Amino acid sequence: MDIEYKLLREIDCKQGAVRAVRFSVDGTYCLTCGSDRKLKLWNPHRGVTLKTYGGHGDEVMDAYASCDSSQIISCGLDKSVILWDVATGTPVRRFRGHVGPVNTVRFNEESSMAISGSRDNSVMCWDVRSKVQDPVQCLGEAKDSISGVRVSDHEILTGSFDGKIRRYDIRVGEMYADYMGDAVTCVNFTRDGQCIVVSCADAVVRLMDKDSGELLGEFTGHSADNLCLESSVDVQDTRILSGSADGKLWIWDLVSQKVVAKLSGFKPTKHPLVSLSVHPQTNCFLAANGPTVVMWSTESSVQE
Repeated sequence: MDIEYKLLREIDCKQGAVRAVRFSVDGTYCLTCGSDRKLKLWNPHRGVTLKTYGGHGDEVMDAYASCDSSQIISCGLDKSVILWDVATGTPVRRFRGHVGPVNTVRFNEESSMAISGSRDNSVMCWDVRSKVQDPVQCLGEAKDSISGVRVSDHEILTGSFDGKIRRYDIRVGEMYADYMGDAVTCVNFTRDGQCIVVSCADAVVRLMDKDSGELLGEFTGHSADNLCLESSVDVQDTRILSGSADGKLWIWDLVSQKVVAKLSGFKPTKHPLVSLSVHPQTNCFLAANGPTVVMWSTESSVQE
């Protein structure tokens, strides 16, 4: 059965280039990270700005909302990781331990720890509930910049420009590494936690079996142009999604590996589509395209 994707809205974020867009844990809100050093909280379903957060000294590269949406963690080119109070809009804590710009940040499931990845090749774990300023742990195995961090209930997954994905199993204290052949620009767990979706600089999105490291599929056709493109899976784990230098959201069927859609905004864009976020419960997608965020949904999830 063909799935129809509907373009719902385009939001001009008015914060320079949008470096990242992220749905909140329940999908009600989203965050946008701007090259203007600002972070914005939105209701994307209505296209309304709820709050603007200013405190970074340089471009904001990534952000993530806590599990109860009361706090935000963000990172940027100013080498800092900032914990925000959502309601007041003020920084609660500033974590300074990275010696290079910080590309990526995530909370763990309980939002008690923040995990950040930097161009200083390190991943740092911060206890956001204690008053200790130093990282609880520093993972220094990567030989190049960290491009992405993802966290499950017992694992930390990282991607690096050194061409490797690394998975740290916190329960057993083990690290597993797989070499991808080219710089890794994005890593993601599939929804069922069995596989890993990996974007590489060679414009190939690869689906890997998490435990065996076996290559299950390759998804191609889009253009990378040496950009840090993000990829993901849809809610049912049936489609692979990726940004592209042509400004479109590319979608492949996971099983057949065929392109099923190339989604664009209302008007042509010269900007690459770099960041994307999938709603936690429905097939609703947000993507960052230069200064704008574009929102699509499947017909079925629009009606819900």
